[in-house]
Amino acid sequence: MSSKREWKPLEDRSCTDIPWLLLFILFCIGMGFICGFSIATGAAARLVSGYDSYGNICGQKNAKLEGIPNSGMDHTKRKYVFFLDPCNLDLVNRKIKSVALCVAACPRQELKTLSDVQKFAEINGSALCSYNLKPSEYTTSSKSSVLCPKLPVPASAPIPFFHRCAPVNISCYAKFAEALITFVSDNSVLHRLISGVMTSKEIILGLCLLSLVLSMILMVIIRYISRVLVWIVTILVILGSLGGTGVLWWLYAKQRRSPKETIIPEQLQIAEDNLRALLIYAISATVFTVILFLIMLVMRKRVALTIALFHVAGKVFIHLPLLVFQPFWTFFALLLFWVYWIMTLLFLGTTGSAVQNEQGFVEFKISGPLQYMWWYHVVGLIWISEFILACQQMTVAGAVVTYYFTRDKRNLPFTPILASVNRLIRYHLGTVAKGSFIITLVKIPRMILMYIHSQLKGKENACARCVLKSCICCLWCLEKCLNYLNQNAYTATAINSTNFCTSAKDAFVILVENALRVAAINTVGDFMLFLGKVLIVCSTGLAGIMLLNYQQDYTVWVLPLIIVCLFAFLVAHCFLSIYEMVVDVLFLCFAIDTKYNDGSPGREFYMDKVLMEFVENSRKAMKEAGKGGAADARELKPMVGGDEEVAALQEFHFHFLSLSVFTDCTSSGEAFVICITQDVLLFLFVCLPITWMAEFLSQLRPPSVKVS
Repeated sequence: MSSKREWKPLEDRSCTDIPWLLLFILFCIGMGFICGFSIATGAAARLVSGYDSYGNICGQKNAKLEGIPNSGMDHTKRKYVFFLDPCNLDLVNRKIKSVALCVAACPRQELKTLSDVQKFAEINGSALCSYNLKPSEYTTSSKSSVLCPKLPVPASAPIPFFHRCAPVNISCYAKFAEALITFVSDNSVLHRLISGVMTSKEIILGLCLLSLVLSMILMVIIRYISRVLVWIVTILVILGSLGGTGVLWWLYAKQRRSPKETIIPEQLQIAEDNLRALLIYAISATVFTVILFLIMLVMRKRVALTIALFHVAGKVFIHLPLLVFQPFWTFFALLLFWVYWIMTLLFLGTTGSAVQNEQGFVEFKISGPLQYMWWYHVVGLIWISEFILACQQMTVAGAVVTYYFTRDKRNLPFTPILASVNRLIRYHLGTVAKGSFIITLVKIPRMILMYIHSQLKGKENACARCVLKSCICCLWCLEKCLNYLNQNAYTATAINSTNFCTSAKDAFVILVENALRVAAINTVGDFMLFLGKVLIVCSTGLAGIMLLNYQQDYTVWVLPLIIVCLFAFLVAHCFLSIYEMVVDVLFLCFAIDTKYNDGSPGREFYMDKVLMEFVENSRKAMKEAGKGGAADARELKPMVGGDEEVAALQEFHFHFLSLSVFTDCTSSGEAFVICITQDVLLFLFVCLPITWMAEFLSQLRPPSVKVS
């Protein structure tokens, strides 16, 4: 088993998962081939310069396309694409259903009549009607209604870098933005919103910087007030659940005692349904509160480790200040890749051979196996994005592992982050590629099911809808579990330089041996960090309200405030997610340290003084609890041994059954039947399986090591 294998932190370093690195490189070469193919087939020129409905690229001479009229024209002086009916959009096929022409200039002002169109062509030399119609015939020809643009011609301006004439007035797209247009009606509200953003841009920038500063301050403060903060969060959660449960029972009792004679017959059934719903809600809230209280009771001793880890995480950021900037580098790398991916996707939309459609106009389509390149491109978006995020996780894990397993902190590398990046590039890119590919395998089916669900919305029956949603939910849960396991696998790789599968197995064994502590850290710790995000958003929003309230240059400041709050949450999430990642890495290092070391000569702990105090306090508590014999023998156990895990679960079951029976006895009638049925089901299908699983896992662990 992996638990019997010796862990040698930072001693041996070798390349891991090389075949997966080669596979990832080949995949990236394929992505590059798609981009190169689209550029080589003229897609880049058609995308940037634009092309008309006859296959001519604007701004250059064109070759004649066989069988297609009006092709092969010289458009050297016509550099812009103009649509005769720019507001006729086809969202299904993602295109404008209108004839496109190459013109010399876009009409900057609205043209209401054909005379205005003719005058514009004569003055600017830009013919807005079909090539077959001369400007002098605009007002006399019977074909003008078909070959000329739809009147009135909206004012337009060229899109920067893409040479398309786009209408200036956004209401042109009212059909596909009904919610927006309904809200803004005549665009007056929209104009006020935009003017509010432009007028308050200095305040928005200042508030964004404030959220950045608050996030950094919070990361420092958590180190010093972690003990108080954790207990405050715990007490607030318990009081909140008790208060909510009490209110539900109070409402149920109040409605039950209300005289039915005062209710009219038509509303009697509705009142009974409401009373039944309140009873179900109250019972569910009671069960949730009881379970939450018992979990807090069982894990009360394990909250101390969460506090200690948060304290040490604060020290890590002091020794490794570049960790604070890690989200910026990751976001920058993702941004560059997304820009490349979108540009290549646009290239793919204009690549291929010229094909004449039913209307006689030219479209560019890819035939044969190459038409499925966009599927490959979509997979590349997911895999490479996950790869970049996994590189961040491996970099953070490597830096924190170096900090933890360096006994003398004065011997730390000058920049542990850069040292971790160096080890990642030299040894572990294959491991990161494999881990990110596993996440991709789960994410793609979930996205396909979500797409199917959106396409069948309102068409499928209730059973199919339920099955689809259940599958999507299960895949989402699996993805979250794999993400957590992957992060710990990267930590194990950073410690022992093992391949992905071995590292994942080793990390899983450690996590299972410390299941209750993992639960305590991931519940108390994550909830505390979530409250930190809420605190930053609320503080930034409050400051925004106070500042924007005194700004009198505009009337609507809702949009600036929303922008500020969204940015504040994004910044807080990025920073505190790094904090959460550091805590998880520290926990795994601590678990390995306590499992293979006991503080004796030759087996000294690597941990920080704060964590050392936690271990000493735990040993003292064991002695005071009557386990002095085992303590005197200095028996080395995992942080939570198998017997202790099972005993804790048995303690939980005892309290659970006692409170459940008491609650059931105080109920009456329908409530008693529902309560006793729910308690029996919980005990049979939740409590007993968890106990058996813990007992089974405890038997798989290696025997304890005694040190004389």
